[in-house]
Amino acid sequence: MFHRSYSSALLEEAVDQLASLPGVGRRTALRLALHLLGEPRENVEQFAGALVRLRSDIRHCARCGMISDDSTCPVCDDPRRNRTVVCVVESLRDVLSIENTGQYNGLYHILGGIISPIDGVGPGDLRIRELSDRLAGGEIAEVVLALSTSMEGETTAYYLYKQITQYPVKVTTIARGVGFGDDLEYTDELTLGRSIANRQPFNP
Repeated sequence: MFHRSYSSALLEEAVDQLASLPGVGRRTALRLALHLLGEPRENVEQFAGALVRLRSDIRHCARCGMISDDSTCPVCDDPRRNRTVVCVVESLRDVLSIENTGQYNGLYHILGGIISPIDGVGPGDLRIRELSDRLAGGEIAEVVLALSTSMEGETTAYYLYKQITQYPVKVTTIARGVGFGDDLEYTDELTLGRSIANRQPFNP
């Protein structure tokens, strides 16, 4: 049964799917659906195909966990990156935010979340063992903890610090230009860039 304001159940279905995306309301979803409806068929098929391939063919880097088209991502494969420094982040969004600052030239390690007992996320649910394996290789000299400054982020950073101390590496954290409780993806590039460039020793 289609909505009274629509003339087509197919249109309503498209609006429903578009409106399920974060930050997209039904008015915007309707505008997008009508735009696609007015596009040439081959353009819409190409658009839809890109989304299907994104979900079915995307891979995760075997080293850092970043999304990639190959077994290792372009950052890990780039010989110009400083391979002795690894920045530990919660998600891909944080990598993109840091890369946009242009202030960091090392490697990354994506945890895939942060420790949050209330959400049922413990250390075993994160890519902590993989980080330990990388540190055991002996090439890494510094680990930068660039996690959110929320209570969960601080808890995760402390847990990682306790795990990392068994290796001969320096542990640093981003400077406090990022306010308590802030997520990195919502921090402006200038502030985040300065926080990365002016990182300091981690003090638990």
